Amino acid sequence: MKTRILIVDDEEEFVKALSERLAIRDYDVTTSFSGEDAVEKVKHYLFDVVILDVAMPGMSGIETLREIKKIKPLTEVIMLTGHATVETAIEGLKLGAVDFLLKPCETKDLVVKIDKAYEKKAEQDERIKQAQVEGIIASPRSVLK
Repeated sequence: MKTRILIVDDEEEFVKALSERLAIRDYDVTTSFSGEDAVEKVKHYLFDVVILDVAMPGMSGIETLREIKKIKPLTEVIMLTGHATVETAIEGLKLGAVDFLLKPCETKDLVVKIDKAYEKKAEQDERIKQAQVEGIIASPRSVLK
């Protein structure tokens, strides 16, 4: 199964170029040009990794990250910005971002970060499934509830 990625950035040319580079590498890519739109997409679709710009008009990347983590806490988020500050990076990591990269970044570096984020999410998903199975084995009647 392909890794499902959501790219969120208000710079349309950047989003188009990045989505093409990732699609060529066999990722399932969806795009969004605002935090508000990204939050709606996260509500209705399952993404493994979100690549999220920090500086956007309207809902900022930090606000968008906060909402994404409320809706789908296991979705991994990589913050991406051309205007990074140490404070913003720390805040993003505290809110659950898995990594922080500066624009422009090499596609190969981003791909490494995406693959690591996906591995982390897959491990979490597997632990949850295993706990559910163990719960059913321990109490088979729990399935009937």
